[in-house]
This record gives sequence, C-alpha cells and structure tokens, in this order.
Amino acid sequence: MSEATLPLISCHAEDFGQRFVASLQTFGFAALADHPLSSTTISRIYRDWRRFFASGEADQFRMNPQRQDGYFSLTEAEHAKGFAQRDHKEYFQYYPWGQCPTGLRDDLAHYYKKAVAFAGRLLSFVDAFAPESVRAQFSAPLASMIEGSEQSMLRVLHYPPVSPDTQVLRAAPHEDINFLTILPAADGPGLEIQRKDGSWLPVPNRPEQVLINIGDMLQEVSGGWLPSTTHQVAIPSGADLMQGRMSLPLFLHPRPEVVLSSRHTARSYLSERLEELGVV
Repeated sequence: MSEATLPLISCHAEDFGQRFVASLQTFGFAALADHPLSSTTISRIYRDWRRFFASGEADQFRMNPQRQDGYFSLTEAEHAKGFAQRDHKEYFQYYPWGQCPTGLRDDLAHYYKKAVAFAGRLLSFVDAFAPESVRAQFSAPLASMIEGSEQSMLRVLHYPPVSPDTQVLRAAPHEDINFLTILPAADGPGLEIQRKDGSWLPVPNRPEQVLINIGDMLQEVSGGWLPSTTHQVAIPSGADLMQGRMSLPLFLHPRPEVVLSSRHTARSYLSERLEELGVV
C-alpha cells in the first residue's frame, strides 16, 4: 500500500478486515466509510457543545485532577511529549461514570456506547489478521482487553479561532497513549499524519468518514508490529484561519490490570504518559 494518500475503506467491503489492518500497518491510521456511527448525532454534539463552550458554563465542571473527568481550559490543556507549550484547545473529558452537563449527557452516552462497540469489532479484525507470531504476544484476545473497562474516554474538543498574527499550536506533533482512537470527521480541516520519511500528509476531512488510529498501548501489545503514528492538528490558512474547530475522539483503553508487555500493564503505562503530558 502506497503512502501517497490515505485510502477510504468501506466497512461493507468483502475484504474489509484485510484492508483495514493493512492501512493501520502502512499509516498507523485507517479512514472508514459506511460505518455505524451516526453523522446526525455527531453534528448535533458539535453544535450543542460549541454553544456550551461559548456560554462560559464549562467552568462549573472543572476537571478533577485525580479522576481526569470534566472541563480542561486553555491553561489546563495538555502539551505534547517534548513540548513545553500547551496545545491551544479546550475540551471536556466524558466518562459514563463522570461529570457532565445534564442536557448534554444523552447524546454523549449514546455515541460513547456505539463507538466502544465499534472499536471492539475493529480489534477483532486486528486479532484475526495479525501474524501468529504477533498474536502469541497478546496476553488475551484484544477485544477482551477492553471488556468492562471504565478508562475509555470521549473527549469533546474545541480549537478556538486563531488570528493571523498568533503563534500557537492547536495540537503539536504527538502519538496517542491508548489502544485505538475513534475519530469521526471534525467540522474543519487541520489533521496531518507524519509519513515515515518525516513529511506531513494532510488528511481529507470527508464528512461521512471515521478515522481510526493506533495508540502507544496497541503498539506495545503488538511488539511494534502496529505503529503508533505521529500526527498533529495544524492551523489552516485562508478562510479557515478564523474558524474554530470541533472534534470528538474516543480514546479506547484496556482495563488497568491488562498486561501489555513484560514492561507494562495498562495502568503503569497510562500513569507514566499522563505525567509526561503535564496533566497530573
């Protein structure tokens, strides 16, 4: 598979599993069409949460440093590993057990449940099409590692508008910590994937697609067979510069006690990385 462009793969294709896993191996990402996540629900979440962030009510739900749920302001946002400057974004971290505005909970709860179920199906394809030598490293089937997990987190992300003379990073180059990230189309452009030669590949922001990317934990579990790929959210130029951007990643996590490798459980890996990101 060429690295020239990220292919769009239909979930209805007969060879979907093979093509999905091949894209993950080549790019660390896969772009999927005909998926089960409702674009209507996603659009409504973007609309309602854009209003919520603008209202100032988010301060009533400030994040809990121990639980990591709730609202992270611009001054509390994470910074990428190796960067001192915080990303220019605000966001709300939703867990089913955590805090959430009452009028906004139903859509998030419904979407969260659907996205976690979809992710479990995708992990089953990784299990099915991984070489035997890689599967032999798994402490359990991948999909079973997320069963009953309370660590998977849905993040409602808002990147505020940026003026032409502002020098900020929306999301500096980074890799995700978790197993898989489920990322429906944002309401604006900016996501870029780093190719193996170090150049950046802009990802088309197709309205009906969902992006899947590998996190560091899945790279750890697979002994590096699946790459956790560096990506960033760049600030667009031209007419899009003054527009804010909404995004809705689901960060899929295994249960804390799951053994990832001889070096780490999911708990030890997450603790180490959260310290590196400056959020604990």
